[in-house]
Amino acid sequence: MKSSAPSSSIEDYVKVIYSFTEWQEKPITSSQLAQRLGVANSSVSEMVRKLKDQGLVDHQPYSAIRLTAPGTTLALSMVRRHRLIETYLVQELGYSWDEVHDEAELLEHAVSDTFINRMEAKLGNPLRDPHGDPIPSADGVVDVPVASAMEELDPGHTGRITRISDDNPDLLRYLAAENINLDSAVEVMGRKPFGGAMVVRIGSGEDVRDIDLADEITAALWVHSEKPHSGCIVRNAG
Repeated sequence: MKSSAPSSSIEDYVKVIYSFTEWQEKPITSSQLAQRLGVANSSVSEMVRKLKDQGLVDHQPYSAIRLTAPGTTLALSMVRRHRLIETYLVQELGYSWDEVHDEAELLEHAVSDTFINRMEAKLGNPLRDPHGDPIPSADGVVDVPVASAMEELDPGHTGRITRISDDNPDLLRYLAAENINLDSAVEVMGRKPFGGAMVVRIGSGEDVRDIDLADEITAALWVHSEKPHSGCIVRNAG
């Protein structure tokens, strides 16, 4: 008997668990998972038990939640769908980058792998989505750039913006208005006194300018260092 496809709830859970650890190594907790999904802690506990029973996560009481190899395979499949749909909406349908997340959340559960693969070919096999998140390949390989959150960088650090979190559409609209985009050159100048904003030099040549960025913004921007030999972390479903 053929096993049924995972529910959309299961797909959402493994995708969020994966995405939490994609740009940093600390695993997600039940309370963090509840917050990101907008559900009660009790609902998370019940679903995590189901995920564990299906072999998709490893979890012990009061500990963090980690994907198993099958869980990672499913998560990467959903991440691939989500990011290709976001890219298609921006490149082909004229959506702005702050509009695509919710649309992709709806569509990613409804389309087939064939549809996604043809969409990828139509787009020219893009390597990242509109926010800089890497798009996994059809066989579950994903190249994650080596990057750090801007909030963690010391004065004098230089690089280029390689990823912008899409958690807050208002923040994306602000960055667009300020012409802060993927691949923008950045240099951390320092901080305003008494725990103030981070001062960052943005752009290059005649377009360079200094701007004060609040903590919420520097936490959402990831910078790829210009140091030599900084490349990618390759992960796969196996």
